[in-house]
Amino acid sequence: MEMITRLYPNEWVSGSLMYARGVGGGSSGVTHELTEEMQGTYHYTIGPYSEPVLHIAPGDRVVVETRDAFEGKITRESDVPSEILEMPWLNPQCGPIMVDGAEKGDVLAVHIEKMLPRGPNPRGTCCMIKEFGALTGTALTATLNEPLPEKVRKIELDESNVYWSDRVTLPYRPHIGTLSCSPEIDSINSLTPDNHGGNMDLPDMGPGTVTYLPVRSPGGRLFIGDAHACQGDGEVCGVAVEYPTTTTITVDLIKGWPIEWPRLEADDFIMAIGSTRPLEDAARIAYRELIRWMAADYGFDQWDAYMMLSQCGKVRLGNFVDPKYTVGAAVPKKYLA
Repeated sequence: MEMITRLYPNEWVSGSLMYARGVGGGSSGVTHELTEEMQGTYHYTIGPYSEPVLHIAPGDRVVVETRDAFEGKITRESDVPSEILEMPWLNPQCGPIMVDGAEKGDVLAVHIEKMLPRGPNPRGTCCMIKEFGALTGTALTATLNEPLPEKVRKIELDESNVYWSDRVTLPYRPHIGTLSCSPEIDSINSLTPDNHGGNMDLPDMGPGTVTYLPVRSPGGRLFIGDAHACQGDGEVCGVAVEYPTTTTITVDLIKGWPIEWPRLEADDFIMAIGSTRPLEDAARIAYRELIRWMAADYGFDQWDAYMMLSQCGKVRLGNFVDPKYTVGAAVPKKYLA
């Protein structure tokens, strides 16, 4: 099982849970645009109190203009991130997008169709930020060591490759770092993942996949942003290749599916997602939710699923740099038939 999905393999979606159970039923729906101008103010919290920017019907398509995680403020390699960026004003989100008929106990199904670099000369940004990352002291991992040096890397990219250096060319494997419905009552900063979704930084959440998000607020209130042109497991320095995109999604509504944590479906696997600290508890959440999914929808005895996953389960590390860490637990679909 290749857990980083191939670029734009969308044909399988007609056999997905989204098409089988969605209110839209696989219909094409209306195509909407959510441009920078229409968005206006980007959001740094995910919650039930911000003003909606778009109302759509189940099955509609939305073409979204996302900004990079720094809202375009880092423009040169000579920039010093701590002098330009202001925590926690990072990770700007598009939305909220309201979906007709969505209510608590439902699920929004978000099919990411494609992600294109945006701008006349697309470039991505990677950097080291003061007291941010997996191998340095932070506010939550307190040490007496001095912060690591701040560095900025501007990276050329296109729809095939990410040109890291003269020595290294990486494949273009885009994904959405932050995808979320609103919590029921809390407004949570866009850097923090939890059971609503949020900043999961999961490399599999890219074109050709469907993410299932629990609805806890009327309309679902969908937020999307933080696009990455590529990212390794863990996002170890705290920053992927951040870039602005034109991202196309189709959003459907599944009624009466009260899941607790986000889930993901690809052509050849299903995945449950957990986010918390410590990292091992995030893995526990992900595996527990995967077992519950297999029991509820695929007819497995939960103890049989538990033992089976010990033999064939796959784990994907989203990030271990954010306020909470993210883990995806997956099983190949060939074992679910």
